[in-house]
Amino acid sequence: MFRWFQALTLVTAGLVSAAAAAYDYPFDDPFVATVVGTPVEYRAELDVKVPLKRRSMKVFPGRKTPELFFYDDKFRYSYALQKGPAPLVFIIAGTGGSHDGRGVKWLGQAFYQAGFSYVGLSSPTYSNFIVSASQSGVPGHAFEDAEDLYRVMEHIRDKLGKRIQVTDYFLTGYSLGAFNTAFVARLDDQRHSFDFKRALMINPPMRLYSSISLLDRMLENIPGGEDNFGQFYQSLVDAFAKVYTRSDSLQFNEDFLYQAYEVFKPTRELLAALIGTSFRMSAANMAFTSDVMTDFGYIKPANVLLRKNTDLTQYNQVAMRLGFTDYFHAYFYPYFHTSDPKLSRGELIEEMSLRTIEDYLRSATKIYVIHNEDDLILEPGEIDFFPEVFGDRATIYPNGGHLGNMEQRDVVAHMIEVFRQ
Repeated sequence: MFRWFQALTLVTAGLVSAAAAAYDYPFDDPFVATVVGTPVEYRAELDVKVPLKRRSMKVFPGRKTPELFFYDDKFRYSYALQKGPAPLVFIIAGTGGSHDGRGVKWLGQAFYQAGFSYVGLSSPTYSNFIVSASQSGVPGHAFEDAEDLYRVMEHIRDKLGKRIQVTDYFLTGYSLGAFNTAFVARLDDQRHSFDFKRALMINPPMRLYSSISLLDRMLENIPGGEDNFGQFYQSLVDAFAKVYTRSDSLQFNEDFLYQAYEVFKPTRELLAALIGTSFRMSAANMAFTSDVMTDFGYIKPANVLLRKNTDLTQYNQVAMRLGFTDYFHAYFYPYFHTSDPKLSRGELIEEMSLRTIEDYLRSATKIYVIHNEDDLILEPGEIDFFPEVFGDRATIYPNGGHLGNMEQRDVVAHMIEVFRQ
């Protein structure tokens, strides 16, 4: 979920797996881990050339796309197929992530090298998904997002048709995509369209509201508070540009971000502000796109038509002032409360939690989870949910922050092992 703004365990309950015991990761500070990720010398060695294809399709043929989003009229996805019969993995991106973003491509390359075909799916919170593939246009509802994901997965399978020979289907996702994975797997156990052999959740939130609240509060670390967000963002751009001029051989990616960290030695407060800024950008894009699709009047006034050449500056400024919790209270809850007046805020908050399907997760022996003891998107004590519910299907690493260790060699090896056993 966090890689250059997305463009930027003591082990709980005594659960020590062989994978965690063999683990080697350099950062004990979860903020550093989350921002910097995995330095190259600790990463899995992936040297296979992936024949990645990017495609698009109409999910709802009769839907009229708002003029502003003409370029998102079709749902975009990517895939890479083995030459012969092979298992296929669906990979769901994290918050605001695209089907061909770094996280999906890294996991895809790892699984492709291990002999799997894969399909990359954007997050239901990604603008293209909201416009082209969301039934309601309001992302974040665990059960509805699962329905939307399942629908596009079935369409993609049908599109691939005879070009692919699938021996078994697998499912994985990271961060919010891991949360989605649990609900999609449950839906598949009801409908049996794929009958996934295994599903793997990588650093999922346990309770969405807890995680979004933590992420919103990270912006309190901006010098001068959220009122200085614009100035803070510009200072980040200027600072990273300065590093880039010092290192002409670097590309604008994780390695570059690591060099920026090495040069500027940011404080923990600044790192928290960086993470909060990344997620705020995702929240703003998601909320604005959804508001245009529903004409709810959350960011833009209802009934105001935005054309493809409309100046969006004022709407962007408003959107960047609104976090995930604002989205929940001022938009998400009112939207669903309209169709169910008996629904309380507390009830909706609890529905958007893995505890809602806890009994299923306990019994679903095909679902595994990888997590970090120091993950920043979990409230104190929430990490305990995973070993308690999944038992030996949970591997909890002692450090790595939020997805900071997803490319680490031992973690990648364990991911492959889960799908091969």
